[in-house]
Amino acid sequence: MTMQNTPLLMSKILGRGAKLDPDVEVVTMQAEGTHRQTLKQTWDRANQLAHALNTHGIEIGDRIASFMWSNYRHLELYQGVPSMGSVLHTLNIRLSSTDLEYIINHAGDRIIFADEDLLPLLEPLWGKVPCVELLVICRHGEGGESSFENQIDYEDFIAAQATEYDWPEIDETSPMGLCYTSGTTGKPKGVMYTNRSTYLHTLAECLTDSLGLSALDSVLGIVPMFHAMGWGLPFCASMLGCKQVMPHRFMTPDAFLQLMHDEKVTISAGVPTIWQGVRATLEASPDKYDLSGLTRLTCGGSAPPVEMMRWYWDSHSIEMIQGWGMTETNPLGTLSRKVAKRSHMGISEDQQFENIAKAGLFMPGLEIEIFDDQWNRLPHDGEAVGELCIRGPWIASEYYNDPQPEKFHDGWLVTGDVAKIDPEQYILISDRSKDLIKSGGEWISSVDLENHIVGIDGVAQAAVVAQPHPKWDERPIALVVMTAGHELDQSAVMEHCNSIFAKWQLPDEVIAVTSIPLTSTGKIDKKTIRADLVAQGYKLPSLR
Repeated sequence: MTMQNTPLLMSKILGRGAKLDPDVEVVTMQAEGTHRQTLKQTWDRANQLAHALNTHGIEIGDRIASFMWSNYRHLELYQGVPSMGSVLHTLNIRLSSTDLEYIINHAGDRIIFADEDLLPLLEPLWGKVPCVELLVICRHGEGGESSFENQIDYEDFIAAQATEYDWPEIDETSPMGLCYTSGTTGKPKGVMYTNRSTYLHTLAECLTDSLGLSALDSVLGIVPMFHAMGWGLPFCASMLGCKQVMPHRFMTPDAFLQLMHDEKVTISAGVPTIWQGVRATLEASPDKYDLSGLTRLTCGGSAPPVEMMRWYWDSHSIEMIQGWGMTETNPLGTLSRKVAKRSHMGISEDQQFENIAKAGLFMPGLEIEIFDDQWNRLPHDGEAVGELCIRGPWIASEYYNDPQPEKFHDGWLVTGDVAKIDPEQYILISDRSKDLIKSGGEWISSVDLENHIVGIDGVAQAAVVAQPHPKWDERPIALVVMTAGHELDQSAVMEHCNSIFAKWQLPDEVIAVTSIPLTSTGKIDKKTIRADLVAQGYKLPSLR
C-alpha cells in the first residue's frame, strides 16, 4: 500500500480554524476600544487579498513586505500571501533606514503594506528602493500620510474581490516567508522559510509537550509578528481555530494586562523584558486584573531569571515556558517545561525550576550537538562547553542570496551560542560566543551573572559586558537598573554573586543606570553598551 504524496503547503492548514469554528474572534487593540472580526471574515479577507495581489501581477515566489504591528490585517497577510505561493517578508519596524533600504532591495520586495502610524519611518527610503511598485496603507483612523507616488488604501485594494481563491498546487519546498536577522554583526542576513519547513514547525509547536496549544486557547502574541514570524503563533492559531488577541501598537504592560483580562487570554508569548514589566505592573496593582484563565507564558529571546519564573508560579499559578531558538530555526529549537518527562513526575518544585532555568529539550525532528573548535562532538555530561549546532527540517541551510559558509558546517547550522548538554539532554546556553568574557584565559558567562543579579530584591534589569584589561584581557562590569524606591548597593550585589561565583568571576564594578539599551528584537544590546562605555571614556577601576 502506498500513501498519498500530498505536498505540505500552508494553504492546506491556514484556513482550517475558520472552517471548523468560523465565529471565533480575532481581536485587535485600537486607540478607541478594540477591532473585532471572526476567523471566517479573516480567511475571506485573506482570499480577497490574494485576488488583489494576483490582479496587480504578483506571481508565485514574489516577495511582499509588511511594515506593520501585530493586528488583524497583518494576520490576513500571514494567511493570504503564503497560501497564494508568494513570500511574506516581515520587515522589522525597529531597524534603521540604512538597514531597511538594504533589506528591501536585497529581498526585491514588490509591494509594501504599512500601518499608517509607521509611514514616517519609510519616508527616508523613497527613491532608494526601486523594486517597490506599490505602497498599501493600512489605516486605523489615526491619520498618517506618505509621499510615495503609487499608493492605495488597504480596504480599497481588496474591495470587490472574491472571497474564495483557488490556491495553487506548488512544490512544498517553495518559499513562503522571509525574515532578516537583526544584523548585530555585518549586514542583516535573510532566512527564507519554505512551505514544508513552516508546516512541520507549526505541527511541532502545537504538540502537548511543546506549547500545548489547542483550539480552546485564547492567544496573545506579544512577540511582534515581524520577529521570526511571530514565533509561528499566528500559523498555529489559524490552523487550530484559537481566539487570537493582538496588541497592535499598544506595547505597554497595562495594555497587555487589559487584553488578558478582557479577552480571557490563556497563553501569551514575549521576551523576558516584557514579563519583567508585566510583573512590575501586577505588583503595583495586584487586584486590578483577573488573570485566572492565564495558564502559561512563553519566554524566548534571552534567558529569563529563575526568580521571575518562580514569582509567576507562586503568585498566579502561571507556568513560564522557556524556549530557545533563532531566526534561522523558524524559530523553535528547544523548550523547557516544569515537568517535561514522565521520570520527572515526582521531582521537587526546586528541581522543576532548575529544569526551567535550562534552555530546554530539543524538539521532535531536530538534532542538537556541541562541538569543539576541531569539530569533534563533545560529551553530554553537563560539563563540556562547545559551539551549539542544530539541524532538522525547519532549520536554515543557507542565507538568502548570501552564502556564509562559516555559519554552516557539514549540514549543521552553527548557532553562535556556546552551550553545555547535560546527561538528561537539556541544553544549557552559556552565552552568545561574542558575549562571553575571557578573563585570564578563563571564560565568564555574562548571562549567568545577569540572571543571578536580577534575583536581588529591587533589581529590575541587569547587563554584564566585558571591558578590556591589560593584565587579564577582559573583565566583567555590571549595569543595573533598580525598581522605583530602591537604590543600588554595590557591596550587596557583590556579596550576592559571591555566593555562587568564584571571586575572579565577579564584576569589577556595578554601575547604576536608568535604562539598558535593547536591540530591535527586545534583547539586551551589548554591542551598544560596550560602544557607549568606550565613548564615555569609561575605564575599569584597576585601569584608572
